[in-house]
Amino acid sequence: MFMPLPLQDGFDNAGLQIGLTDAEVAGVLLCLDVTEEIVDEAVASGCNLIVSHHPLIFSPLKKITGANYVERCILKALHNGIAIYSAHTNIDNAPGGVNFRIAEKLGLENVRVLVPKEEMLCKLVVYVPQSHAQVVREALFAAGCGEIGNYGSCSFNVDGVGTFKANDGCNPYCGNIGEVHNENEVRVETVMPSYIKNRAVSAMIKAHPYEEPAYDIFRLENKWNSVGAGVVGTLPCEVDEVEFLSEIKAKFNVGCVRHTSLLGGKVKTVALCGGAGGSFAGAALAAGADVYITGEARYHDLFNYDGKMLMAIIGHYESEQFTMDIFKEHIIAAFPELKVQKTAVDTNPVKYL
Repeated sequence: MFMPLPLQDGFDNAGLQIGLTDAEVAGVLLCLDVTEEIVDEAVASGCNLIVSHHPLIFSPLKKITGANYVERCILKALHNGIAIYSAHTNIDNAPGGVNFRIAEKLGLENVRVLVPKEEMLCKLVVYVPQSHAQVVREALFAAGCGEIGNYGSCSFNVDGVGTFKANDGCNPYCGNIGEVHNENEVRVETVMPSYIKNRAVSAMIKAHPYEEPAYDIFRLENKWNSVGAGVVGTLPCEVDEVEFLSEIKAKFNVGCVRHTSLLGGKVKTVALCGGAGGSFAGAALAAGADVYITGEARYHDLFNYDGKMLMAIIGHYESEQFTMDIFKEHIIAAFPELKVQKTAVDTNPVKYL
């Protein structure tokens, strides 16, 4: 899956917001934010599923009385049988997600994750008779194990000898009841995201010939370099600072680009993070970025990096507008016959005079 929910940050509330999982989808309306106008548009266009970037329900609700736009959207969606699904920081953190799309629009090369996720990887170790080692490896890879960066089917294998004694009531694949048996085995090690652990173990057990496969799972401290916040990359050639800021303004249709003091140099290395990414400016500076682009940053964030790195603030909505394109591409690829359309409503609450 492109943007699995376990990739979301701990504070987030991505996933199904309203509706039933067994409802049949007639059409999908894509948007950044769910507003009453968006729900009206879904009703008018015959779309009974809204897919948004920002979750409609972010904080816990104690009552739904129509007192604010969130509550009114919930009531209207329920009344009209419309489901709402949100993909927020899970698509921000996903490989090929929002930040990679921004990098693509800017023509960046050698793009990599700026702040990789931590504590999300595990290592699975299983002991398999040599005759079934390849079958078990293939089952693990099919379940999603063994991916390291752009490499797949990664594993480490060591030959050894396993011993066991089958007790009464066993049905051993090899060996005899009551006798200690030696079997030439392979220790297969492979990495996996922790959220696929149950799926990987089930696939391994199904492919394994033993009644009781011996396996271990270790949590890794390694960073998951292909998943995380923001990206950093390089332009094909150096560009003047003002020229680059003007390019950002045009490509993202920004009403106003706010930025720190010009440094008088050229732009080559660019770091970016859509949305409220001001807190990742330090990582951008550490990565050697000439400029850091984000949707929002605090006033004092700009002070901290003024004179050290050019920071450009382009607006929250503007930095994440391409999420709808990503949604549409992946939904249509999976369901070619389904009606999928982007909203015609501009939900950006920030206006420029």
